[in-house]
Amino acid sequence: MPELRKDPVIGRWVIISPERGQRPTNFPNPPRSVDPKYCPFCPGQEEQTPIEVYCHRPATTSPNRPGWQVRVVSNKYPALRIEGELLRASHGLYERMQGIGAHEVIIETPNHTADMADFSESEIYEVFRAYQHRYEDLARDRRFKYILIFKNDGEAAGATLEHAHSQLIATPIVPSRIADELTGASRYFDLKERCIFCDMIRQEIADGSRVVTEHTDFVTFCPYAGAFPFETWIAPREHRAHFGDTNEAALRGLAGALRDALQRLREALNNPAYNFIIHSAPLGERYSEYYHWHIEIIPKLTKTAGFEWGSGFHINPTPPEDAAAYMRRLEVRAVSATA
Repeated sequence: MPELRKDPVIGRWVIISPERGQRPTNFPNPPRSVDPKYCPFCPGQEEQTPIEVYCHRPATTSPNRPGWQVRVVSNKYPALRIEGELLRASHGLYERMQGIGAHEVIIETPNHTADMADFSESEIYEVFRAYQHRYEDLARDRRFKYILIFKNDGEAAGATLEHAHSQLIATPIVPSRIADELTGASRYFDLKERCIFCDMIRQEIADGSRVVTEHTDFVTFCPYAGAFPFETWIAPREHRAHFGDTNEAALRGLAGALRDALQRLREALNNPAYNFIIHSAPLGERYSEYYHWHIEIIPKLTKTAGFEWGSGFHINPTPPEDAAAYMRRLEVRAVSATA
């Protein structure tokens, strides 16, 4: 059983998850032309995964059988387990709780060789719909405080299977990265009675030097203090704290904005490995005034080394203004910058 342990000095929680060590990291990871019969995420291999908890498929097809377009299953090697109670306990100065949570895999396409950058906008929209469905379902579980949705694309980004997929982890605590954002956003709101993210978006649009593209409902930009080269954010123009509250029209617009950003990054950086993470408010309404959900895309171009680990500083060799200017100039096929 996984467990959560709290660092007594800085208050950070760590997941101790022996089951993650059982993953088949030596699973065949051949080039994209390989026969997909080795891939557990391909159609016809559904019995190799846990049963689906959500699926977008025609009504004429059967669950856990081929015919699906997007499929969500529990992770076979979960970081946290959904069964049980938290059972928080202390031992001297140490604190722990059982590793309760949810860990799911969103299989984004039946096509083994497809990249999300090549998906149609409607295909990305269906992936976002799967995210929202699982977000709404897991938000009903009162044990969970936060739902993190993320994608690792490429070996350098942490992906162990090449078939396009993303993941969702629901946790019983708010991650420290999000807690830091909440602290800063709350402090700004107390001072100015405005959302700092809304002000940031307005300033980025007015300045323009870090904006990559403007869309009807979203803005894509390289953040002023981005920690990584070509770090790119997509943020909704309208203030919303929770990704799960995004309406259908905006979700379709988000699909176009993400596709545009991924194609520009691929063209600019020769198809880099990358992570993207949806930063959303913790579950509940208390954060609705001052938090603003957004997507952060981080190409894997540099390594975190001793100075970064030891100091907490990041060294970004590419000014965000230069990265945004370069991406703005790129031609991206079948995507309108104002769509």
